[in-house]
Amino acid sequence: MAYLWRMKILLAALLVFIGANSYSQIPTGYYDSALGFTGDLLKDKLHLIIDNHTEFPYTSSGTDVWDILKETDKDTSNPNNVLLLYSGWSVDANQEFNGGTGWNREHVWAKSRGDFGTASGPGTDVHALRPCDITVNAARGNRWFAECSTEYIDGDGTTGSYMSFSSWVWKPNDQVKGDVARMIFYMATRYEGTNGEPDLEVIDSIPSDDFTNAPIHAKFSDLYQWHLEDPVDDWERNRNDIIHYQFQNNRNPYIDHPEYVYEVWGAAIILDIDEIEEMDSSLSIYPNPTSDNLTVTWNDKSGYTITIRDMLGRLISTNNTLTGESQIVDVSELESGNYLIEVSSDNQRTTKTFSIEKKGFCNLTVHA
Repeated sequence: MAYLWRMKILLAALLVFIGANSYSQIPTGYYDSALGFTGDLLKDKLHLIIDNHTEFPYTSSGTDVWDILKETDKDTSNPNNVLLLYSGWSVDANQEFNGGTGWNREHVWAKSRGDFGTASGPGTDVHALRPCDITVNAARGNRWFAECSTEYIDGDGTTGSYMSFSSWVWKPNDQVKGDVARMIFYMATRYEGTNGEPDLEVIDSIPSDDFTNAPIHAKFSDLYQWHLEDPVDDWERNRNDIIHYQFQNNRNPYIDHPEYVYEVWGAAIILDIDEIEEMDSSLSIYPNPTSDNLTVTWNDKSGYTITIRDMLGRLISTNNTLTGESQIVDVSELESGNYLIEVSSDNQRTTKTFSIEKKGFCNLTVHA
């Protein structure tokens, strides 16, 4: 079996060319209804946008999951092959299962976590299905995703993925760990318990029952870190486009807008609380865009924190224990671009986006 890592940098130029000549574009206005929201409200809006996608059967004489994966996960250096998740190996796409000698279809959100099997919808959603080596897939099983340190070496070679013998967890290799995280976040947003579908939730602890059928997956904080360390690339964007335009007619919003991960789950990441209330809409920031200072005002708030982050939620600065209805924040050291300003107090939080425009810099913000 040929061993090929999915070399993101080497493929980027080719995929840009492919994208420019096929799709490579979020439909105009696709996320308009989600603008201005954060937290659970944003998650709800995204759910409505990506809900009710076109479903395909798991196995069929017509177009099924096998057929779709041959397109979405095609090896661009050998179009007759597919790239396998967790190992990066390239194999003949037409083998399919082939009596156990080919490849199979990995449910990244393990199908037992919610007990949906291969039912149309969560069991056939190719946003969270990937080609996988059969024995590697068996080794992963339905393990939770979390940091671990024992490399899994398959009979066909090293994989770059890791597992633990003391806990039921799995870590994908560095080339795809961010992809895996964004697929988990997608599933937790797409499936909210409507229309007879499971209500899937991502949690930040490893359950004591490794084989529970509860509709949960873990571990959020590690997945979020993988999302930061392995950012979206052109291969992943192209896959998102193929799924949308050729098959399911929906998208993974966390590929199109990686910052949504923080905007949806930021309180859980930073404040370490399960429930958070959005602060009232009286919060305002101005001028926006700005080049040096940002004035933050709202009504009747005291004992609060103002935090500046980049669009992926990474911390830039924090001002703690502030009081008063107006505060001037010095942002003169920031480079031109878009940022998040977060105001939090106890279990309340609100987040807004602002832009830095330096003299001579033309900032064009496009809301997809």
